[in-house]
Amino acid sequence: MEQFYLEDYLAASDSGKNSAYSFESLCKMINRDFLKEWDEQKEDIRTNLDIQKNAIIGYKKEVLFFKNKIIELLKKYGKTAEFPRWYNSLEDGIYHENWGLSGIAEWFGEEYKESSSAKVIGDRIYFMENGRMRIKEQRITRERREQLIRALLLLAPEERLDKNFHELYMLDGTRVTIFGGAMVKEGQDVMIFRRYIIPTYTFEEQAARGTIPAGAVPLFKEMVALGYNIAVTGAVRTAKTTFLSTWQSCEDRDLEGVMVETDPEIPLHKLMPDAPVVQVLADNDRLGGIIKNLLRSDADYLVMAEARDGLALDVAVRLAAKGGRRMKITYHTREPLNFPYDVASEIVGSGGGDVYFMAKKVASSFDYIFHFIQLKDKSRKKLRSIHEISYSRSTDSILINPVCEYDCITDSWRWKNIIGADKRKAAEEEDIEAFKRFSGLLTELGGES
Repeated sequence: MEQFYLEDYLAASDSGKNSAYSFESLCKMINRDFLKEWDEQKEDIRTNLDIQKNAIIGYKKEVLFFKNKIIELLKKYGKTAEFPRWYNSLEDGIYHENWGLSGIAEWFGEEYKESSSAKVIGDRIYFMENGRMRIKEQRITRERREQLIRALLLLAPEERLDKNFHELYMLDGTRVTIFGGAMVKEGQDVMIFRRYIIPTYTFEEQAARGTIPAGAVPLFKEMVALGYNIAVTGAVRTAKTTFLSTWQSCEDRDLEGVMVETDPEIPLHKLMPDAPVVQVLADNDRLGGIIKNLLRSDADYLVMAEARDGLALDVAVRLAAKGGRRMKITYHTREPLNFPYDVASEIVGSGGGDVYFMAKKVASSFDYIFHFIQLKDKSRKKLRSIHEISYSRSTDSILINPVCEYDCITDSWRWKNIIGADKRKAAEEEDIEAFKRFSGLLTELGGES
């Protein structure tokens, strides 16, 4: 005798003449029939488990397998249902409700391709929109969150489910950070999805957005050509990485480079597909194992994307101190004037030494600090200042001079025509014609202020 399911009966009773089920009932029915079919095919259980795992992780072939099976079952039932607006289709909704990303799937769609992050806090879902986290109407139950976390952990088999913290990466490079257990309040577990939006921005486009001054575009291009060592500083979400990526995109494609990242955020193989740039992923432990190789590297320059700790900063400073040019790093700090001391403190805290001695070494290793801020309107980022940094041996002092400063009242930038003797000498040795253009442009900008 065929089994009787109350939910099927109620759904059919409620549907009336249009033969429509509720979305929730169809999800349950299809989930049950999938489990029933797999239970009957025990000899293929390994294959079935692999299909499930790969579909959850996001492999297109396996996702399509699920959706095609869902379509077949819908035809078999002869039923339909209205599906939530955040799904693309009925089969898409049923797939994500049962095995996929639930309501978070919308964030991976075309509408939110420019959104850099999404969050799940308890049952609430938020997407970053125009620089602000906006709560969405969809919700995700505790049971479904737990199922999703177990599915995501398939990406990192070495991760234990009972840990309170996880960090892993999806197939498309999205970083997923999970907080649970004793680290959060009851029912307020957290999942954070972050992705780096591949910048196609040019300096011109950033100027059009109001992030940098339009008059500085040719100046920045000449600075890239002159090979100055730069630090891009600021708080989170202030366009540091975008600016560094744009600067790097203007770099000479024939030069050999090495980029070290803790997280795979900047896809240089896409931004500079023909350039001989080695991309290395190394956290603190791994970086310690390759530090000698980096210091012996014959590359023309190093990019230290988001230098988070003393070891990474020490590598950058040591390479610059050896005469390395075209060094580029991003670094979290609120006050650019503190940059040499903050970096020195990190390095000394990691490996020992004297902070003031190390701060002088930092100051002599970098040429310019570009500091970025985020305005009250979170979608608006601004270049807050440019400082020339150097170390004077004659006075045994660190010099940090403002070249450019943003005025929030007038929404404009003020310039000073400052080029230190060390910056002039290094630039003239690199490309005297480019330096003449750079100097002339800075004189023009200073005269306009």
